[in-house]
Amino acid sequence: MPLTLEDIARMADVSRSTVSRVINGDENVNEETRKKVEAVIRRLNFQPNIAARSLAAGRTGIVGLVIPAGVPALFTDPYFPQLIQGVTTTCNANDYSVMLWLAEPTHERRTIRQILHGGLLDGVIVSSMLVDDPIVLALYESSKPFVLVGRHPSMDVNYVDVDNIHGGREATLHLLRLGRQRVGTITGPQNMIAGRDRYQGYCEAMQSFGRPLSETLVAEGDFTEMGGYLGMRELLPHKPDAVFVATDTMAAGALRALRESGLHVPEDVAIVGFDDMPAASQFIPPLTTIRQLTGQLGSSAMETLLDVIRKPEPPTRHLVLPTELVVRTSCGSLQGGD
Repeated sequence: MPLTLEDIARMADVSRSTVSRVINGDENVNEETRKKVEAVIRRLNFQPNIAARSLAAGRTGIVGLVIPAGVPALFTDPYFPQLIQGVTTTCNANDYSVMLWLAEPTHERRTIRQILHGGLLDGVIVSSMLVDDPIVLALYESSKPFVLVGRHPSMDVNYVDVDNIHGGREATLHLLRLGRQRVGTITGPQNMIAGRDRYQGYCEAMQSFGRPLSETLVAEGDFTEMGGYLGMRELLPHKPDAVFVATDTMAAGALRALRESGLHVPEDVAIVGFDDMPAASQFIPPLTTIRQLTGQLGSSAMETLLDVIRKPEPPTRHLVLPTELVVRTSCGSLQGGD
């Protein structure tokens, strides 16, 4: 049978309430008594019941990181490990732990209300959600502190994001300023805010140069390497001479499609990606891309959530991190390089 507070109290020769106060950090405990109780706890490796502790202290020291994506994406897209590392580092520095929850299948999304009201989590971070995702709606209707990684198009909620619109615009403007005439794009999914925002940046850049928006130069991807490969295959019959690809992962697929077609980068088609993931500088040719600080994004989301947990009253927190154009050889220009 698991140890109880009564067991610890008996072995330390104190009351159950004294053990509870020691566990919950009550300062009104005699120092000698505290040391005696803590010695018993260490000797027995006693782990307090999380639910019981949260009832006593009002906190569990655990936050949830919800990623509404499939397991393959989590382990193949470099974005997620960097984001998770940023969240985890800030959690550890503040004596919090992270529970990672993947929410792709419909039945897992339906369990969100049980998780929200189960007393296990002090707060929740949601990354890479879909537009009108039921997870966000459930959080919005609950009293649970939460922060989105990525802005929400219609709800006034706490979020941390990068300036995806500006990044998409700068990537496309760079290609246009190089004199490319048929600039296409492989977008992210248009049911995701980041995908929409980066495409909006592309559209704004084209319009600012007086270039018409052509459906034949737009292919929708899914943020995977295969999505970039298929997107480039879709664009090739329409002869783009430059393409803004909404992630570096998709850019890797796009480069593969160009090689298979006998086209050269940047001579025939210039490429700009988005993320500046660690491998981007090792692509052949090295990839011009929009740098976002993904680890800082995760860290800032966690810092924001801690602030919301401590001070849940309005106003909502909105933080937008900058992006930066990193120029390498895939676009045919090294001006302003890495």
